[in-house]
Amino acid sequence: MTPRPTPSGSDPKKSAAKAAKSVKKAAEKAAEKAVTKKTAAKKPDPVAEKAPAKKAVAKKAAEQNAVSKAVTKKTAAKTANKGPAKTKKVATPVPASPPEVLAAIPASPEVPAADRDRLLSGTHHDPHGVLGAHPVPGGVAFRVFRPYARAVTVAAGDVRADLHDDGDGFFTGLLALREVPPYRLLVAYEETVQDTEDPYGFLPALGDLDLHLIGEGRHEQLWTALGAQPMTHQGATGTRFTVWAPNARGVRVAGTFNFWDGSAFAMRSLGSTGIWELFVPGVGEGELYKFEITRPDGSKTLRADPLARRTEVPPSTSSIIHASHHEWGDGEWLARRAEGSPAHEAPFSVYEIHLPSWRPGLTYRQLAEQLPAYVKDLGFTHVELMPVAEHPFGGSWGYQVTGFYAPTARLGTPDDFKYLVDALHQAGIGVLMDWVPAHFPRDDWALAEFDGRTLYEHEDPLRAAHPDWGTLEFDYGRREVRNFLVANAIYWCEEFHIDGLRVDAVASMLYLDYSREPGQWVPNVHGGRENLDAVDFLQEMNATVYRRVPGVVTIAEESTAWDGVTRATHHMGPGGFGGLGFGLKWNMGWMHDSLDYMAHEPVHRKYHHHEMTFSMVYAYSENYVLPISHDEVVHGKRSLVSKMPGDWWQQRANLRAYLAFMWAHPGKQLLFMGQEFAQGAEWSEAHGPDWWLLDPAYGAEADHRGVRDLVRDLNIVYRHTPALWQRDTDPSGFQWIVGDASEDNVFAFLRYDAEGSPLLAVSNLSPVVRPNYRLGAPDDVPAWLESLNTDLAKYGGGDVTNPDIVKPDPQAWHGRPASIQLTLPPLATVWLRPA
Repeated sequence: MTPRPTPSGSDPKKSAAKAAKSVKKAAEKAAEKAVTKKTAAKKPDPVAEKAPAKKAVAKKAAEQNAVSKAVTKKTAAKTANKGPAKTKKVATPVPASPPEVLAAIPASPEVPAADRDRLLSGTHHDPHGVLGAHPVPGGVAFRVFRPYARAVTVAAGDVRADLHDDGDGFFTGLLALREVPPYRLLVAYEETVQDTEDPYGFLPALGDLDLHLIGEGRHEQLWTALGAQPMTHQGATGTRFTVWAPNARGVRVAGTFNFWDGSAFAMRSLGSTGIWELFVPGVGEGELYKFEITRPDGSKTLRADPLARRTEVPPSTSSIIHASHHEWGDGEWLARRAEGSPAHEAPFSVYEIHLPSWRPGLTYRQLAEQLPAYVKDLGFTHVELMPVAEHPFGGSWGYQVTGFYAPTARLGTPDDFKYLVDALHQAGIGVLMDWVPAHFPRDDWALAEFDGRTLYEHEDPLRAAHPDWGTLEFDYGRREVRNFLVANAIYWCEEFHIDGLRVDAVASMLYLDYSREPGQWVPNVHGGRENLDAVDFLQEMNATVYRRVPGVVTIAEESTAWDGVTRATHHMGPGGFGGLGFGLKWNMGWMHDSLDYMAHEPVHRKYHHHEMTFSMVYAYSENYVLPISHDEVVHGKRSLVSKMPGDWWQQRANLRAYLAFMWAHPGKQLLFMGQEFAQGAEWSEAHGPDWWLLDPAYGAEADHRGVRDLVRDLNIVYRHTPALWQRDTDPSGFQWIVGDASEDNVFAFLRYDAEGSPLLAVSNLSPVVRPNYRLGAPDDVPAWLESLNTDLAKYGGGDVTNPDIVKPDPQAWHGRPASIQLTLPPLATVWLRPA
């Protein structure tokens, strides 16, 4: 992976500046008009007139009238809420009477000065304890905080009560009621009246079990508890906002529904969990929002939701309220996946894709019309998607994530992405995705110092700053952060039906001294260089994902010799650590060695012969994937075919031979897009693969189509030959025929399936034909037949083949009792199977 610096995203507050300014102007006008509170257009308020001669009588009458009517209306409301009666009666229609307007008693307790100041400054931990409706001596006190409002009226059934304007957006009143009735607020602004439920009339919408699990760092479906969740709560539809910000002095939610002014939407702190919560009625899907956080020093920051499930299209940075409506059609695929063999014992060839540039300009749904058919035609079992989680800078290719729970909005909505995954599954193709828990960018609207202090990053600067990429590393020792990441892994597998996660940059997580000089890191408690917190996190993540989602696979991009990357977490290794629990690991050593060998001119390859054989020394130490990924064809490394020596014919021949060698070698295969048809240029995220090379009007189209045809046939033969995948992690599934023919540049080996049936793979990586080349052979196979030859004319080769059945001679060779003679084509790989 090669991330790049990330520029800061845009601030939605700026985009709404004009609207906010307009609201503020309206508020100033409203404040002027509020000096004369009741105009001629309003109904008279005898209590508010405060006539001394009528005060006692009016007060007593108002109390009795209000209590009587409130009780009557509440009883009626409760009866209505129970639904239709069992026995229906036909009633004579009665003309509707206009709502009765009562006056709130001016003796109602105003918002205490301390609470008032904290609400105004956005530092109140318990706004629900002050605002809303509360029983007090003498009745029920109503307190509302709505800056810019001209007036606020409480509506309970047919009863209306105007609240008193206490200034600064506070409205209060005391109604002589015995208990809190069901009520709504009528909030009058300059040109409109908003009829809404009171957000401060609701109990917390987050349960005690959720809070308990979050506190323990064990909430495996964290996305159902945190973030913005549209729901029905206490009979009202709206959205529950929740966010973890333990260092905040106060949190408010701002969005398009309140003109990006969160003053009236203060959230409450739910005990010691650090969770802030607010249910906002009447707010639903599609609204933009962020959290306005008051830091410990009193300054404010506007932050995107860490658990947002949908975001704006970058460079905009707001979160979007989202609920999924996708109906899955991949039930058969999921059932087969759960019952199938584990990945290391199954055919597993992967086509790696950068979705935004595979076919530039296509959306998720448009990709769903093209990508499954293309991959299915080529015969790959899986696609691997470079990171799809939201990221602000496209040049990072997704490896600097800000929206860990949101597919990038560049290509569509989360449901659109589900549609693509669904289409791939229905085409019989598994979906892997790159997952990036190693680091995150420093954008000041995202995770960095989220609530004013280090939170998601480690508090030790030496462990927080990533030395290579200018990013921040997660604090894997903090249970809430570990929970955020473990739940995120589960989220993609459960909510998006992802079949596997390729975990990026594992080595950078495992070592405290990764890319650090002496003095720039601190040893662990045992004096070692291992990051024990990261080890615990990876073990927990793998164990939890495998437990919860049957049939998935996790893959480590790990470039060191860490012991036990694919060992079970409960099996201790010689280093004293349990295994990390991954299903597969990228074989970076094989990739570097084999590409280095192939880059040499054939005349020099004999001096580098060991680079093609050394991988078998450790081939069974882990469950490996052989990766030719995007990292190998960018930033001056050249495309795969361009790495090969010789003229154009030789380059393609070398490439074909190398691919067949790779497909026959123990381990799974991964090939990056564009390399399947020998693209000559490096990959660029700006324009993607050079599809024009496959245009029949292009003169050399046949050369590129030939390589693609070979890749298709490699996958077809591979799938139907269990010897090439069934015992990938079993040493008895491999035998060298000759591994030391350095003068000839020849490699020959056998692969065996679970029943003992072999496949013979022979690579001649010299540019000369080798007729009658003798190779040792098993004496229990009576005849061999060529099943694949990379030199076929249809692939662009010279068509040097072994068309007839090849029978072994009793002549001993290469330490075997029998041998066969083959014609080895130049710069080619040949596969033979029992006839």
